[in-house]
Amino acid sequence: MKVKEIMDKEFIVVSAGDKVVDVSMKMEKTRKFTTPVVDDDMKLVGWVTSFDVMRGLRDGLESVSDIMHPTEEIVYVNENDPARLAVLETAHNKLVSIPVLDDDGRVVGVVRSFDIVETLSQLYEIKVSKIFEAMNQELKGVSWDELMEAAAIITRRRTGKRIKPAEYEERIKNSTFGEAIWATGGLEKFFVGLIAIGELVIARKIARARK
Repeated sequence: MKVKEIMDKEFIVVSAGDKVVDVSMKMEKTRKFTTPVVDDDMKLVGWVTSFDVMRGLRDGLESVSDIMHPTEEIVYVNENDPARLAVLETAHNKLVSIPVLDDDGRVVGVVRSFDIVETLSQLYEIKVSKIFEAMNQELKGVSWDELMEAAAIITRRRTGKRIKPAEYEERIKNSTFGEAIWATGGLEKFFVGLIAIGELVIARKIARARK
């Protein structure tokens, strides 16, 4: 997934010469808390947040150029960057949103924390069975039944509860990725479990081939 797939394309822009009071009304009307400042070619020249606008109104500053963050202070991503980069930049820098540029430096979108949360919520609703189907395709020569057998064994080792392969298959058909993460104690533990299943099914496959 790339940045352009999660970015907000319905963003607003302002110019450095715009009046702060006009920008405040524009942001209020569109319910946008941040906006890129661009030139006539849509090139990024600054960045304004609702906090900057409030400060400008409080201090009697009239122009956007008086309140905007300069380009050297702006965190941005390219539209063709991996979407995870936008997530990491937003989280690490504790930002509400960041601008998205094309290869010519023009602003083509804005990635907002809301967009990230919405995308992640969609990922969380993916059925666990879909993840196992993708895993099964990558494990060449391993059947679905063999994968379910290995999954049942790993589950018994980790929980102490005996479960049949058919029961495990039914469980992953009815649970989502998000539910599985909570049930296993976190994202890291979930994927550690997947790796363990993959290692076991391959080991069992090799052992059978040697007999």
